[in-house]
Amino acid sequence: MEIWYPRDMNQNPCPYCGSQHGQVKAGQTAAASQRYRCNACHRRYTPTPKPKGYPQSLHQQALRLYVDGMNFRRIARHLGVHHQTVINWVNAHADALPDTPVPAHVQDVEMDELHTFVGAKKTRST
Repeated sequence: MEIWYPRDMNQNPCPYCGSQHGQVKAGQTAAASQRYRCNACHRRYTPTPKPKGYPQSLHQQALRLYVDGMNFRRIARHLGVHHQTVINWVNAHADALPDTPVPAHVQDVEMDELHTFVGAKKTRST
């Protein structure tokens, strides 16, 4: 014998128990998506949640601005996102790039002198 609930508002089955009866409205999420409660298992769920995060076009725009030489904070102010978000997008894109192989045969190498001091110089300049 199946239990009938008079307030069946939703015909979508519960994603947890699969029951199609006893689904009642139970408020909204912070993103204004309708929430439901299943009377069979007493769990709340959102049948069609809104997508999270920023659109992919914003990611691409941030990457283009970074490649053009703009710094992370300026990109963040320009796009209206947090600077750490821009850093995460750039790092994720860099991790997804394939490793470039080093050429097997190198014919000419040109080097320049570079002096690096860790800490401080031993002698003071006069």
